[in-house]
Amino acid sequence: MVLSFLGLKGRSVTIGVILAAFALAPRSAAGGFVHPTRPTVAARPGAAVLVQLSVPGGGLSPELRAAHARLVSPALNVWRVEAAQAKRVVAALRAEGLLARAERDRRLVPFTHLSSGDPLLPQEWWIHDVGDDQTEPPPPGVPVTVIDTGLDLSHPEFQSRPNTTALNPQTVVSMDDFHGTAVSSVVGAPANGIGLVGVYPQAALQEWDFDEGSLSELLAGLDAASKRARGVVNVSSGFFGYDALLEQAIDRALHRGTIVVAAVGNDRESGSRSFVPASLPHVLTVGATNQSDRVAFFSNRSAALDLAAPGVDIPVAVPTFYDPSGYATFDGTSFSAPLVAGAAAWVWTVRSQLDPTQLEDVMRNSARDVGRKGWDADTGFGILSIPAALAEKVPPKDPQEPNDNVNLVRPHAVTASGARLSTPARVRARLDTTEIVSGRNGTRRGAFYFVDAFLGKRVAGGGYSLKVSVSRR
Repeated sequence: MVLSFLGLKGRSVTIGVILAAFALAPRSAAGGFVHPTRPTVAARPGAAVLVQLSVPGGGLSPELRAAHARLVSPALNVWRVEAAQAKRVVAALRAEGLLARAERDRRLVPFTHLSSGDPLLPQEWWIHDVGDDQTEPPPPGVPVTVIDTGLDLSHPEFQSRPNTTALNPQTVVSMDDFHGTAVSSVVGAPANGIGLVGVYPQAALQEWDFDEGSLSELLAGLDAASKRARGVVNVSSGFFGYDALLEQAIDRALHRGTIVVAAVGNDRESGSRSFVPASLPHVLTVGATNQSDRVAFFSNRSAALDLAAPGVDIPVAVPTFYDPSGYATFDGTSFSAPLVAGAAAWVWTVRSQLDPTQLEDVMRNSARDVGRKGWDADTGFGILSIPAALAEKVPPKDPQEPNDNVNLVRPHAVTASGARLSTPARVRARLDTTEIVSGRNGTRRGAFYFVDAFLGKRVAGGGYSLKVSVSRR
């Protein structure tokens, strides 16, 4: 299908749908507002196909060799087959018992964007809002990988920046390619006396150019980013619906020690449609707030939301072919997510004893509560606070991550009480395991077990994923 940048009304042109960059373009130079048309999603004729093999070494299949298939994710055993060969290859792999999954590759189509009149104004108000000015960032440590449209390595902010690694070729040539440079500048623009400063100026910054925003390149980027174990990945993009391969890739990354931070999306005025990866389990999902600490007018409401960060009037670096000054000011959850990603890497560098799930809990638990007391669907647990995250007590470990979701043969065997199930809540559940519970610790049958469950991320079909701890009755 065609995945287009998510259009939003308001002060800016937008971006978004797979991989829909969650940014709003800036105000016009005249100071007026630009109202984009809505994107359309439709099948794209001739799309390539992603095939996941069921056995290791299946890539030696003569069908894949003959089709010149490209290995997208070694960790998931996923290959990309061009459209002309796809039907034949899928049929052959299925007949040989090698096919685990096949799905159409997806990609985005960007809208035209406009540049701002005075790219250095307003100033970076977010610095005080998240407490970035209250403590000194550490030297380079835990890397942040930005999976986006590529980084303009010739930009003055980045051409001499140390600790900047391109994990694949960075091809920044069209107007639509500004987004990766903008997001990267929010993470780690250096304190070099020019332009602006990112949330973690000394960050070890890694870049993966996902080209035209295809799902296959997102999977490849997650695989590359997580190879070095501990790390933080920023994905300021997404697409409607659900994708099993993407969920597998995120689980695999977490298993390796890498967390994924994702923008929740800019679709509030259209009903806050659910995007992935933001709605998937084990993702740190980020919304946007304004200068009044209120949810931004475009930021999605979501049951998956973990925390929020400033996302209105955010100064960013852009390629000079996008704006001759090299800078612009944007709105969007695209720029809230990298604030959290950079801050998470900062905290993890200082607090190296934390494991990935403890880090995610620290970022949630330390957020500055705003709006309705406690968690809410507008700002999650609150607004990012770097000083509080550095001081937050160490949470207990979750030994059942990353694959602690309960899979049931007949899900109706789970009953819960003590909380409404329409929102994320901690509940007491009883699981009748005369059905089958399969999980990381094997398969249990027979007796009754109690399940402490946290209804967290909304999943396909309108339900919620369960983070569980099983104890015998």
